Amino acid sequence: MIKEARLWEKQGEQKVHCFLCAHECKIAESKFGICGVRQNIQGTLQTMIYADVVAANIDPIEKKPLYHFLPGSLSFSIATVGCNFKCGFCQNWQISQTSTKDGYSPRREVPPAAVVEEAQKNKCASISYTYTEPTIFFEYAYDTARLAHEAGLYNIFVTNGYMTWPALEMIRPYLDAANVDLKSFSDDAYRKNCKARLQPVLDTIAAMKSLGVWVEVTTLVIPGENDSDDELKRITAFLAGVDPMIPWHISRFHPDYEFTDHKATPLTTLHKAKEIGQQAGLAHIYLGNVPEGTDTFCYRCRHQIIQRRYMGLNNNQLKDGRCPHCGAVIAGVWS
Repeated sequence: MIKEARLWEKQGEQKVHCFLCAHECKIAESKFGICGVRQNIQGTLQTMIYADVVAANIDPIEKKPLYHFLPGSLSFSIATVGCNFKCGFCQNWQISQTSTKDGYSPRREVPPAAVVEEAQKNKCASISYTYTEPTIFFEYAYDTARLAHEAGLYNIFVTNGYMTWPALEMIRPYLDAANVDLKSFSDDAYRKNCKARLQPVLDTIAAMKSLGVWVEVTTLVIPGENDSDDELKRITAFLAGVDPMIPWHISRFHPDYEFTDHKATPLTTLHKAKEIGQQAGLAHIYLGNVPEGTDTFCYRCRHQIIQRRYMGLNNNQLKDGRCPHCGAVIAGVWS
C-alpha cells in the first residue's frame, strides 16, 4: 500500500527532505531515499511498503535477542522489505537489500489491526518489528504499535539505531523495548561496510535509555573487522558509560552475502570479547549463534538465576525481579 510518509518537509517546489533516519535524504521528484522504499511523488513523500509484509513469524522473545524482557514469552514478528544500511555482512540480505526502487512489488497486505489480531490469537505478549529495519517502515510500525498498546501488547524494535530524535520521540509512547545493533566503534568501518555513520547509533542507544525504553545491544563480531582488543574495549566502555546493566549480546559471524571471504568467528574471540566486557564493568554479557553463554547470572553473588536453551527458556528463578539468593535487583522487564 502507498501512503503518505511521516517526518518529512518540502524543500522548494518538488524536492523533499526526509528526516526519519539519520541519512536525512534530500529527494528529488520521482526519486527514492537511500532506503529504496520512500519515494517523492509529485512533491509528497510516500512510503511504498505500508502494510506490505514480507515476513511474519511467531518467535520466542529470546530470538530477538532480548534476554531481560518478558523471558519465555512469544513475540509476533513482522517485516517489510528494505533497509537504510547496506551492510555487506547482512544475515537477512534477501529481504533487507530488496526495495521498491529495485523493482520489488507488494505481495501481501496485512493491516495493523490484523497484525494485532494475529498476535493475540497466537498468545503473543508482544509485537516485534524486526528482520529488516523497522525505521524504514515507520508508519506501519507506528500505527500497529498504537493498536498493540490499546490491546495490552508490548512493542519491540530490532534496529540498527539510525533513527532521528523526532522519530524516536514520536514512537516512544508505544515502544517498550529495543535491541540495537552496535556493529563497530569505528566511523570508518560504518562508512565502508554499512554506508552509514557511527555517531547516530550511539546517540540512539543513549536516547532510548534516557526515554525509558528497555535496551539490549548486539554486536556481530567479524574477524578482521571489529574483533581487535581496542575496538572491543571502546564498545564496552561506551555501553558501560551509558548503563553497565545494558545486556550485551556478542554474536558469532558466519560467512554470508558479500562477506563470504571472511571466516566464521572463533569461539575464543567471543570469550575474549566477554572478558573485555566484564573488565569494563558490564553486568550481563551473552554469546549468540553458539550453543553456550546464554544463561543469566546474578551480577552480585554470581548464582545462575535464568537458564536458557537455544532461543528459549528452561528455568527462571527470579522473584519479583530479584535474585533469589542475595536479593539483588536484576535490571529488566520481567512481567
